Amino acid sequence: MTADVISRIRRAQEAMTASGVDGLVVTPSADLRYLTGYAATALERLTALVLPADGDAVLVVPTLERAEASRCAAADSGVDILTHDETDNAHALVGDRLKGAATVAVDDHMWASRLLALQAAMPEAEMAVAGRLLADLRMIKGPDEAASLRDAGAAIDRVHRRMAEFLRVGRTEREIADDIARAIVEEGHATADFTIVGSGPNGASPHHSVSDRVVETGDSVVIDIGGATADGYCSDSTRTYVVGAEPSQEVRDYYSVLLAAQRAQCDYAKPGVTAESVDRVGRDIITEGGYGERFIHRTGHGIGLETHEEPYIVEGNQLPLKPGMAFSIEPGIYLPGRSGARIEDIVLVTEWGIERLNTTPRDLVLLEG
Repeated sequence: MTADVISRIRRAQEAMTASGVDGLVVTPSADLRYLTGYAATALERLTALVLPADGDAVLVVPTLERAEASRCAAADSGVDILTHDETDNAHALVGDRLKGAATVAVDDHMWASRLLALQAAMPEAEMAVAGRLLADLRMIKGPDEAASLRDAGAAIDRVHRRMAEFLRVGRTEREIADDIARAIVEEGHATADFTIVGSGPNGASPHHSVSDRVVETGDSVVIDIGGATADGYCSDSTRTYVVGAEPSQEVRDYYSVLLAAQRAQCDYAKPGVTAESVDRVGRDIITEGGYGERFIHRTGHGIGLETHEEPYIVEGNQLPLKPGMAFSIEPGIYLPGRSGARIEDIVLVTEWGIERLNTTPRDLVLLEG
């Protein structure tokens, strides 16, 4: 990890030079963790990586957080830590490090108050957003990141394999979600980031989360769950279950269309095809099956240190896929007031196609209830 963050910082400087950016300021976010290994919390005191296009990086932190910052990979590899006390003008310290910079890019997560303070400290500099620059770096996962995503995928798969323990007739969505959240940590995550339990008609709302609805016999239930492992990499996988009785013919019919669409998208995705074309392959199948208006979201999102990041698999995104990109393929069909279904795998683009990082069955799973 130590050598890798230095490589990331150098690649960021190369991208800055190519983009005409003289300085980069990155505050607590996945971007900061990516570049430094420091999982800092955004607080009222300024923490920031300050990076000139030509020169040495420095990590600016409050004095009281120096001990924590000194444990990060960037500090281990020689990046200096510059501290500020309670009465110091921390933003002026940043301005001093980037003196003479004509263009300074800031991370997309920076608070507005921070940006205004930096503008006051560097009135001659033009401020720009660094989102595209940093996203282009983070989209291509290195071997260590791919390994972390595999571990996260295997851990969330272990939770799905335990679903019969939690998902039973007579239990509320909230009770089920609480058990799943504990299992997410038990099976290898540091945090349980989300648990969607959409039973019966609630399955028709893609981001339903949970409620006090009681699961009934024959319900189809959408389970979308994920967390982050200790090194910060995320999991995200959705499966649809039927509890206590065979699914209705309506559910069977639309689920067979959905399964065909997700399988076709996974078979199609490979280096060189565009993100939007992956979306279109599945959407065309769902439309031909008669459910086009019921597929109401994009096919997928990138994943890494954030659950949702670049690239987005959606119409209008003409970005060609490249080896190292990781994203979800998760088409869904939703019938308001009745039921819904989604199948989601995280995939990693390889030299020849994709590697699915989730391996649990994608068929409609019947639980005894």
